[in-house]
Amino acid sequence: MPSDHPAAAPAPGAPADDHASAGDASIPVAGPEPVPATPSRGRLGRAARGALADIGPLRDHPDYRRLWFGQTVSSVGQQMTAVAVAVQVWDLTRSSFATGLVGLFSLVPLVTLGLWGGAVADTVDRRRLGLVGSAGLAVVSVLLATQAVLDLGAVALLYAAVAAQAGFFALASPARSSMIPRLVPKHQLPAANALNTVSMNLGMTVGPMLGGLLIGAYGVQSAYIVDAVAFSATLYAMWRLPAMRPLGDRKGRASVLDGLRFLATRPNLRTSFLADLAAMIFGLPRALFPAIAAGFYGGGAGTVGLLVAAPAVGALCGALFSGWVGRVHRHGAAVLAAVAAWGLAIAGFGLVHNLWIGLALLAAAGCADTVSMIFRNTMMQVAAPDEMRGRLQGIFIVVVAGGPRLGDFESGTVAALTSSVTIAVVTGGLACVAAVLLLAARRPAFLRYDSRHPTP
Repeated sequence: MPSDHPAAAPAPGAPADDHASAGDASIPVAGPEPVPATPSRGRLGRAARGALADIGPLRDHPDYRRLWFGQTVSSVGQQMTAVAVAVQVWDLTRSSFATGLVGLFSLVPLVTLGLWGGAVADTVDRRRLGLVGSAGLAVVSVLLATQAVLDLGAVALLYAAVAAQAGFFALASPARSSMIPRLVPKHQLPAANALNTVSMNLGMTVGPMLGGLLIGAYGVQSAYIVDAVAFSATLYAMWRLPAMRPLGDRKGRASVLDGLRFLATRPNLRTSFLADLAAMIFGLPRALFPAIAAGFYGGGAGTVGLLVAAPAVGALCGALFSGWVGRVHRHGAAVLAAVAAWGLAIAGFGLVHNLWIGLALLAAAGCADTVSMIFRNTMMQVAAPDEMRGRLQGIFIVVVAGGPRLGDFESGTVAALTSSVTIAVVTGGLACVAAVLLLAARRPAFLRYDSRHPTP
């Protein structure tokens, strides 16, 4: 049987094999020509492979692979815990206000310790800081499981646990994120950030579903126990990492102001943060989802759940089909295009009253957000020096924590002033697009930003 491998083909004029040279006419000189794959089928296969997320960082770098797997497992567990806390507070108080306070108790530590944690990450061994933060999160999960098993019924204890969780997360997250450029080479950072987005969105989609199933079957303590066990994966991954001490002769001074001053004098990085804020403040009508579910679609809590889940599903799909991002070098233009696409999708969502079209538009917005996040994170990791990456990650936590809440205020205020949910959603999406156009006009250099020659 002839080989399809090019190296096995005989040279021109040479016999096909040793037996043919013996003069036996009954033995064919060569077998039938292999049927070549049709060009269209070959191109389609290559396109499909190129569209899927690039798993090169997972395949090539064991430290990154362990860190990614540990973070994925613990992210699912943390989302299960978030559901369990909300359910437990509601069961104890039957108060929407008391349940809503869970978010407030997590916001304050995220904002304050996020900035400080990022500064600390630039001045100490990031591996050790990540271990401390992850261990603290694991201990809190054990305490939550204990109070649930003992049925203590103390809402104040739940609030304190949520605040402690947020604080430990604010310490661990900047350290973990700023490690990645030292685990993965520069050309694989877009792929690594796409995989990180897959990890995050797996947690946001799978975690609540598993949490709901477990809580319904075995009670809230089951979700807490699974979360505590899941942290062993992150702790193991952190333990296996090499030391991540500060590079050079950096002094051990954790200054938040240094990070803010650095960002103020780096227009490209600053513009990437402003683009993200525009998307979250103007184009995130999360607070209006209950009114939209009832007014647009005549639905209830189940419809609200679909609206909340749709962007996360779109974000996950965007990350899974992100194989193309490594071939894009104009990261600034890609960020603005993605944020504009987000705004247009949200504006369209405000105009349609068909549930499935609305969900599709929200999913498209989530996909666009994933693209923006991949390139923004890559810019932050490549254009910023190592001694500032932790601080920038701390600022990023504040933006991610505070931006959606400002968006809730903006959309709720516009809806109240205009007495129209439609106007609030549509104008918010269009304002997001206008902000992108303004940023492009004010910062044309951002559009020209090239990852091969990064300029912060």
